[in-house]
Amino acid sequence: MTDSWATFGADLHLELRGTGLRSGLMEALREAVRSGRLAPGTRLPSSRSLAADLGVARNTVADAYAELVAEGWLTARQGSGTRVARRAALRPGPAAGQRGTGHRGAPAAPAPARRPPVRRPAPHTLYPGAPDLASFPRGEWLKAARRALTSAPHEALGYGGPHGRVELRTALADYLARARGVHADPDRIVVCSGFVHGLRLMARVLHRRRVREVAVESYGLDIHWNLLAEAGLATPALPYDEHGTRTGELRRQGAVLITPAHQFPLGGALPPDRRAAAVDWARGTGALILEDDYDGEFRYDRQPVGALQGLDPERVVYLGTASKSLTPGLRLGWMVLPEGLVDDVLAAKGGSDWTSSALDQLTLAEFIRSGAYDRHVRGMRLRYRRRRDQLVAALAERAPGIRVSGIAAGLHAVLELPPGTERTVVQAAAWHGLAVNGLDRFRHPDVPPGRDALVVGYATPTDSAWSGALEALCRALP
Repeated sequence: MTDSWATFGADLHLELRGTGLRSGLMEALREAVRSGRLAPGTRLPSSRSLAADLGVARNTVADAYAELVAEGWLTARQGSGTRVARRAALRPGPAAGQRGTGHRGAPAAPAPARRPPVRRPAPHTLYPGAPDLASFPRGEWLKAARRALTSAPHEALGYGGPHGRVELRTALADYLARARGVHADPDRIVVCSGFVHGLRLMARVLHRRRVREVAVESYGLDIHWNLLAEAGLATPALPYDEHGTRTGELRRQGAVLITPAHQFPLGGALPPDRRAAAVDWARGTGALILEDDYDGEFRYDRQPVGALQGLDPERVVYLGTASKSLTPGLRLGWMVLPEGLVDDVLAAKGGSDWTSSALDQLTLAEFIRSGAYDRHVRGMRLRYRRRRDQLVAALAERAPGIRVSGIAAGLHAVLELPPGTERTVVQAAAWHGLAVNGLDRFRHPDVPPGRDALVVGYATPTDSAWSGALEALCRALP
């Protein structure tokens, strides 16, 4: 039996509550329609696709759909699938005074690449942080670009405002609400040229608000810490244990930068009690949570983990990007902001959009609206899951003493090593023609050395290079 069916349909983030699967699914769908996350006319995933995503029986989804059709929440037609009924569902709107006009300012500097720098040339690379660039959907992207350019108004070809194109912000608001559980309004979304650009804007805003410290995770990317430091912000590291970042240790910092859906690079999801602790801290102190949702779409064998932003949209700044789902070369990212931050971020960005191509924004908007984005993400999810499974199988056969963790989602895995061997293994990998990072590469400078491990990005190699990279990795391991 093939698994290609899973590439069809749309992603849908649902939180099932209660003890009954069918009743919980029905209530989750009703809530999504009531709140406006599922707009009238939205096509739902097939019963088979949604059942696979939720890990429930197909009949459970089919029965839930049938009952909601009978209640008038959904409609079903042969050949048209199941859709949200065209009923009066209200999306929570922006508060008065939410729209920002923006102000003149200096153009933001180009964002540095998120991927760790290549330190030496090697035939094979297993650095984390990049997708399979060879799988970029060129044909579908060209079709979307042609449709977007044909229908674009003339003013779209001029200098855009700092908000970004309204077409993309509208498409993102619908997609993020549906797939990631984000409470998003187009007027509270600001388009940027990737995560680092968004973080640079936030660092500028926080510094102007007299914030002095932004807490960070014990393991992450030094380019983020350095960027915050360049803005005059200290970056104290939060403790980390087997359950993830200890958000209960947050104190007087004005903000915290975290990766709650899939910690980078260790790979775990922040537990519910620690998510709640972070939100309670932000509410109690007036601080902000900067949520880096860098690869939230790529989950494999766990229940979907929704965005932290859904717990409190007024205390969480949600940052997303097309760098992992499509390609970093697009230089497109987005921020979903609390109401009180919109004007400040627009002022920090400047009076015009100097950073993101309007044509690329229009194309991505069309790519999302047409369903091509969902199809691509679901197809890549299958591709990356197969890569992950091949990595785990090869290690079980060739290096059975190596424990693999952080693999329920994302594009990389953590390979635990015997104490004191990390540097030796990285050097051995280089000898075999493989560039790979040790975990210490991502350790915050204030955190003492911890366990030895490799952080293996299995998404980057092309199909032709994958087997060679895997072979070189197995040879380098103890």
